[in-house]
Formats: sequence, structure tokens, C-alpha cells
Amino acid sequence: MVTQRSLNVTARRWARTALCASLLATSTASLSARFTNPVLPSGPDPWVTRVGKTYYLMVTRGDKLTIRKTNDITRVAEAPEVTVWTPPVTGPNARSIWAPELHRIGSKWFIYYTAADSGHDDNLHRSIFVLENAGSDPTQGRWIDRGRVNTRHSAIDATIFSYRHKAYFVYSLQLGSESWLAIAQLRTPWRLEGPEVVIARPTKSWEREIYPINEAPEFILGPKGDLFLTYSASACTSDEYAIGLLSAPAGSNPMDPRVWAKSPSPAVRKAPEVAVFGPGHNGFFTSPDGKQHWMVFHANPGPSMGCTSNRGTWIEPFTFNANGKPVFLRPSGKQEKLDAPSGQSTGQIRR
Repeated sequence: MVTQRSLNVTARRWARTALCASLLATSTASLSARFTNPVLPSGPDPWVTRVGKTYYLMVTRGDKLTIRKTNDITRVAEAPEVTVWTPPVTGPNARSIWAPELHRIGSKWFIYYTAADSGHDDNLHRSIFVLENAGSDPTQGRWIDRGRVNTRHSAIDATIFSYRHKAYFVYSLQLGSESWLAIAQLRTPWRLEGPEVVIARPTKSWEREIYPINEAPEFILGPKGDLFLTYSASACTSDEYAIGLLSAPAGSNPMDPRVWAKSPSPAVRKAPEVAVFGPGHNGFFTSPDGKQHWMVFHANPGPSMGCTSNRGTWIEPFTFNANGKPVFLRPSGKQEKLDAPSGQSTGQIRR
């Protein structure tokens, strides 16, 4: 016989069961929302683009261009790596396919990448090339080769940004054994117009380990309107490879080299105490809810590992101080747990 007392007991049991299930789900979600670096064990020259709640990751693979697509950047290693383009056997963009960046311009996708010609494979014979895709998903559709960007010098590691309704192209130009940062305006996504201006040279001791190098520039606009360009310094074969910072006041003309000031010391450098060596070649992205700023970069998990595919992909949050300048933390070690980007669909992998 079912009595009111038995119904009350059953209801209490159901409530306890539901509460336990809720607590277990919360605990599981909390655990899955924390992660450790690197998020990809082999991922040199990483670049992250986010559209809505979907992240796209590109890294250097050397002989092809690939994209990983995920809703959880902390689990990007679980996402399929889709090959979207392979180079021709011969020609100006046949070898050493490096440092890809994926950009959404209007309704189209563009990939900027470094390549060498089939007859050479040295820094004086590298250029930046562009691919275009009119589809909504960069892992699908047709990629059209738009050819070489018309830089005056041999070039690697290009990025683009918009400021005050103008588009800019920043890259590392190669002059003998040195690499400098140069900027120009874009007439189309693959054509420069006007002068190319040098805005940074490797003049400081920490920029001249093994070779004097400034490369891999990346732009971010500060909350007070200031302009910032990070860049990588010294040879990537050195454990001292590090990330530097250029800054310019709000309202500056990016084409004027006099507006760019270089920070006296690296913004991000090695952290041997947590086994992070040679951090560099970074990019920026925001969390899906727009509340957090994140940096993606590569690093080695041990000393003297050089400039190889052993470099992993790290992601780290950063903030801006009261003056509007970015504040980067020490890179986290593989034993240090971090909270995942806020607002992302934790644990979901896009197929």
C-alpha cells in the first residue's frame, strides 16, 4: 500500500540522488575546465582564430597547411588535423611552409604563410604567400592561391591588422644574417602599396643570441587605444628565444617608425624552474564571452631542444594594467593547472 509517508521518503531519496548527480556533474565540469600546457605537444608557430565559440588552430607543419577546429581550445590536441593545402612540387612556394596565420576579412578567409622556392631553402629566398577561401568554414571549400605578397625584401612571419580604417602588413625582412621588422599598407589582402618602413631592429643583447633577430610580429590594440606589437627575438635555436614588445601611443601613425618604443627587457622569457624554454612566435585571441585576453605561443619543454617540431603550443591568459599596457605572466609549467577560457563550450570537440 502506497502511503503519504512512503511517498515523502521516496521523494527525499530522489532529491538526494538528483543532488548527488548535480554535484558530480559540477565536479566533472570543474575538472574538465582546468588544463595544463602545452595544449598541443607538437605545435610550432601557433596561431589561433576564434569565430563565435569555435576556435581554429594552425601551426607549422613544413610540407602542408593544416587546421584544427574545436569548441574547447584546451583540448585542441583531440581535434582532427585537416590538411587544407599542399604546396606544388616546384615553384616559388614549394618548400619550408612555415608560420601560417588564418584571418577572416569580410566574408572570406585568408591564410598568410611563409615559403621558399624549390631551388633554394635559405632566409634570402623566402617570401609571404596568400590563399583565399570564400566558404564559411576554413576547413572546407576551395583555397585559391593568390600568390606572393610584393615585399621588397625576402620575408617571413607576416601578420595583418586594421587601425583607423586602414589595413597594415607587418613582417620580418631578411638582410644577411639579421632580421628586422617592417610595416606597409595593404591595398588588397595580397598586395602592398606605398613604402615599406623598418620599425624595429635587434639592438639589445637579448635580441642577439646566436643571431640578431626580430621576427614574428603580432598586433594587439590596448584598452586605452595604445598600439602594441609583440615580436620574437634571437635565434629560435636558442633557449633565450623570447617575446619582446613595441608600443605606440593612441592615435599614432603606425607607418612612422618614431612612434614605436621598444621595452628594455623581454615581455615573455624562458622559465627553467618550470621547464619552459625558448618561448616565442605568439598570437592573441579572446575568450568566447569576450571577457579574457589570451596569448598563444610555442616553447620547448626542455633545454637545448632547438628549433624543431618538438616545440609545443602553450596558451596563457594576460591582462592590461591601469595604464593600458599588457601584463604577461611567467609561462606555466606542465604541472600547473589553469582555468580554461571563460564562456567556452568546455569538452566539446568540433568535427
